[in-house]
Amino acid sequence: MLCLKQRRPCTLSVTRIAGRYLAHQEGLPKLPVPPLQQTCERYLAALTPIVDPEELNHTWQLLEEFQKPGGVGERLQKGLEQRAKKMENWLSDWWLQTAYLDYRMPVVVHSSPGVVLPRMEFSDRQGQMRYAAKLITGVLDFKSMIDNETLPVEYLGGKSLCMNQYYQVLSSCRIPGTKRDNVVNYALDKRPPTHITVVHNFQFFVLDVYNSNGTPLTVDQIYIQLEKIWSSSLQTNKEPIGILTSNHRNSWGKAYNNLIKDKTNKESVRAIQKSIFTVCLDAPLPCASDDMYRTRAGVQMLHGGGSRWNSGNRWFDKTLQFIIGEDGTCGLIYEHAPAEGPPIVSLIDHVVQYMKSSEMVRTPMVPLRMPQKLRFNITPEIKKDIEEAKQNMNIMVHDLDMKVSVFSHFGKDFPKSQKMSPDAFIQVALQLAYYRFYKRCCPTYESASLRMFRLGRTDTIRSTSIDSATFVKAMDDPAKHNTEKVALLDKAVKAHRAYTDMAIRGQAIDRHMLGLKLQAIEDLAALPEIFMDTSYAVALHFNLSTSQVPAKTDCVMCFGPVVPDGYGVCYNPMDAHINFSVSAFNSCQDTNAARLAQALEDALLDMKTLLKQTPKAKL
Repeated sequence: MLCLKQRRPCTLSVTRIAGRYLAHQEGLPKLPVPPLQQTCERYLAALTPIVDPEELNHTWQLLEEFQKPGGVGERLQKGLEQRAKKMENWLSDWWLQTAYLDYRMPVVVHSSPGVVLPRMEFSDRQGQMRYAAKLITGVLDFKSMIDNETLPVEYLGGKSLCMNQYYQVLSSCRIPGTKRDNVVNYALDKRPPTHITVVHNFQFFVLDVYNSNGTPLTVDQIYIQLEKIWSSSLQTNKEPIGILTSNHRNSWGKAYNNLIKDKTNKESVRAIQKSIFTVCLDAPLPCASDDMYRTRAGVQMLHGGGSRWNSGNRWFDKTLQFIIGEDGTCGLIYEHAPAEGPPIVSLIDHVVQYMKSSEMVRTPMVPLRMPQKLRFNITPEIKKDIEEAKQNMNIMVHDLDMKVSVFSHFGKDFPKSQKMSPDAFIQVALQLAYYRFYKRCCPTYESASLRMFRLGRTDTIRSTSIDSATFVKAMDDPAKHNTEKVALLDKAVKAHRAYTDMAIRGQAIDRHMLGLKLQAIEDLAALPEIFMDTSYAVALHFNLSTSQVPAKTDCVMCFGPVVPDGYGVCYNPMDAHINFSVSAFNSCQDTNAARLAQALEDALLDMKTLLKQTPKAKL
């Protein structure tokens, strides 16, 4: 589980140029298999700051054995190289299965990221409906670019990026299994879906969003339809059928098979799965101060607040769910299997821009069909499954420790003024914050996009490096002069930048090592000792699981930790401020989200002070 749970949203600074999808895809290079010796050397370097010398020496001996000419490493490497020749992408299928579909923990908190959008001021329920109607129209506008293949191709450093994930996020859904899930994309059907689902007070509705001639409904028409939905779902005592999707995947898989034995239930479930996306019209939460609002909105997006609040107002298997609270709490949650953060953030940026320009236009009153309410027959057994899911959800809600904050002292502007990569600067500050808190360095995961390659997903930037460890130990050492500290900081930032460049070019170590391990399993060979070594388990126990998810919109993504004693840290660096979310588990006495968030703020300010107070040396 440890290595496979890492699937953080990842995005990069990109430029967009319009182009046709398939022709573009065929021109992309295939993901390379890195050289074996290179990975072994880099693995040893990555272990140096996080394992003790004795353990490191033992691992070095295992790696020497593994790399011997004609040995097991060489055989597995050749197997991977053969696989890479035959397949469009040697990693993507394996990654989808191992990181997502085989993973049996609930998708809630453990896998699906949430996004908090700026707070809205709805003066009344109509405000909520107007906002929802505009948002739906904005998503349909984005969908038209996907359907027409006019979505602008993204470029990074002159290299075009794979656009496949954009074609996976609409009209798709995860389907539970008792041992393994799968993902279905209904956009590929001969007659793709033309409806969305709307859920209010735990009741699901099918809302057709296209006219018979294929044109989308106007904002005004969608508003009228949403009003109909709202007024026909006022009862608040309905069974929260959607909460079943939040349970452990094996339990949900069993409950799902039982649920769809009934024809009505099966049709209702299929309508949700096939919908283009879901809109959750949430009940308001108790009032909170502006400072607390962000944190509470973060947990709303991740889990809905528990069975008493909005956790039943979801279908967590749906790839895209937009959440619009009556109190102005807005955002979304997405199921992670089909895509990383970039398509989601790109869609958000498009929708937010669209909503600024779109106005309610009175359209000719064409009578529209009443949106269809989805019916469920709740047997005693299903009721029992719902109760179990409620209890488990409430345990997860109580266990999640979350802090969403805005660092307002500077944004990307300051590191750039120092000719430093903003992402690397933030990651080094996170290393410093963690070291001050725990007096040790820990395995750290940051997502790197592999979208330079066909069907590329992610690899790992290992932010804890020999250089970052040297800097964090020196930073608070009174015996060290500031000029030396600045030189070490510069070196740590450059090391992170270099690892990032290496990772996005397909030369990082984590996915390669996973590939070698899976190749051994596929060959039915004995698992090589390096994969049963303590160092390997330590390296994959990511106490810090992090991701930079930049957006034009002033939003922030949130996700849960990936180990019981870890943190999930996500950030959106804007020009003059940085949005952060930090998560941990209350069940771990050693972690505290608010304290790490504060330590991170202090580290960023101390690094700025250090650079400002120290005369520029020739670095």
